[in-house]
Amino acid sequence: MFNLTKTPNGFLQLLNGLIICTSVWLCSILVLLHLPGMKLLGMSPNWFLIWLVAWSVKRKVWQAAIAGLALGLIYDGMTTSEPSHILSFILVSVLTTKLNKQRYIGEDFISVALIVFFMAIMTETLLAIQSIWQSTLSLGVIWQNYWRIAIVSAVLSSLWAPALYFPLERWWEYVRQQERL
Repeated sequence: MFNLTKTPNGFLQLLNGLIICTSVWLCSILVLLHLPGMKLLGMSPNWFLIWLVAWSVKRKVWQAAIAGLALGLIYDGMTTSEPSHILSFILVSVLTTKLNKQRYIGEDFISVALIVFFMAIMTETLLAIQSIWQSTLSLGVIWQNYWRIAIVSAVLSSLWAPALYFPLERWWEYVRQQERL
């Protein structure tokens, strides 16, 4: 087995990149899978949003924005691209970094779950606004669906957030400690 405490920094960076890519890939798989017990009213957690909040909590704004852009592109590639997730994911990532810089949040499970809850509502709001501009559906239909989608997405995503946040944050904290040595 590898002793990561005595490995060169390059190997740790390579392993970190592999874990980042694998975790995004896992989120992609979870978006496509419809596992029993993970759905509520036909909706699943927004795994990319959870990953993005976990990533953005302790990152610089530009790093978070690039991650938001990348995940938005991946999500749009996996689903219909109208409305696009790119703008909402970039905004989520930037706002999450700003919240951390302002010290409004901690790094505990409750803070992350609350951030995910409100960011999910914001994401669905931006998607609903885009739908109003791009859709032939009436405003009443979009508004009615928006509330159901926003609340269910926010609740499910915030409940599942610690399951994804905890292992990723523990790993990234380990990497930060090793880089300081």
